[in-house]
Amino acid sequence: MALVYRPVVQLSGILLSLLGWVLSCLTTYLPQWKNLNLELNELEIWTMGLWQACVVQEEGGMQCKDFDSFLALPAELRISRILMFFSNGLGLLGLLFSGFGLDCLKIGERQQNHKKRLLLFGGMLFWMSGITAIAPVSWVAHSTVQEFWDENLPDIVPRWDLGEALFVGWLAGFCLILGGSLLNCTICSTELHPSPVHYAVTEQQDQCQHLETETKP
Repeated sequence: MALVYRPVVQLSGILLSLLGWVLSCLTTYLPQWKNLNLELNELEIWTMGLWQACVVQEEGGMQCKDFDSFLALPAELRISRILMFFSNGLGLLGLLFSGFGLDCLKIGERQQNHKKRLLLFGGMLFWMSGITAIAPVSWVAHSTVQEFWDENLPDIVPRWDLGEALFVGWLAGFCLILGGSLLNCTICSTELHPSPVHYAVTEQQDQCQHLETETKP
């Protein structure tokens, strides 16, 4: 990979990872993990997230109520809370480590090995952040689909549907994994930075040429 394209790929990777981290934080607090449309009252839409349940009314806006107990939540929502916290934390650490490993950052410019390690560690953190973001939304989506098609439930019982927050979470995980992959790909690229030996040889050649010009009559 040419030196010109390497900073561009690194910048693309860090921006994708930043976008994924922001979307992951947004997914954590959005109340639209599940949606429920009542046939008896089509003017109301019930939504459920990790922290609260809301009812959306066309005339009165949105009214939300926080969950009273963590232990009273379904298992998929309890585990999803923990995993999304891990995803947000790992993503933040990945931004810090990979940020100091970028070539465009002049700090530690002469310690390329250390910068490579920071970049590699940051990319791996983005991978783990993306996986821990995809896992909970996929689990909630799987359980919602199972409950929706459960034949044991009477047809008159309202059924939850997939919410918008699940799709935001999938997009967040994809951006985090892709951003971490781009950052790690730049580590394997060849560096075109001149070595100190090259500088020394060039300097000696310039001194010899300068002496030759002075000794000529």
